[in-house]
Amino acid sequence: MLKIRLRRMGRKKQPTYRVVIAESTSPRDGKFVEIVGSYNPRTDPETVQLKKERVLYWLQVGAQPTESVARILRTHGVLALFERLRAGESLEAVLTAPVIEDDAEEVATEEAVVEEITPVAEMAETPEMVEVVTPIAETPEVVEEG
Repeated sequence: MLKIRLRRMGRKKQPTYRVVIAESTSPRDGKFVEIVGSYNPRTDPETVQLKKERVLYWLQVGAQPTESVARILRTHGVLALFERLRAGESLEAVLTAPVIEDDAEEVATEEAVVEEITPVAEMAETPEMVEVVTPIAETPEVVEEG
């Protein structure tokens, strides 16, 4: 059974990965059939390069992605393209159509969270909040005698 999985490359403590098609019984860094991309988790944001046409071909043939590769394929819209292929669309139509990536949704969600947090931070700087906090901070501590 063929798997689409990550093959570790790079130096010690500085991993980069190749996305490869390999037999499920071969070792992680062993023999593979084809390199279909690369993944660098150490950059910000993570760098991913994929040969989408080849990944789609191997998915059609029956190769199963591992969990980590499935996450990468999902965020870059390849699994959505594969579902469209399975629904009956042609490969050319699928590859030329614009793809909505999950990353854009995640960025929009992060911006919304930042907008929600910002008013709370502005409230902390208002004079009313400082007046309420100041008397509590100035109260002397009670020392128990005993």
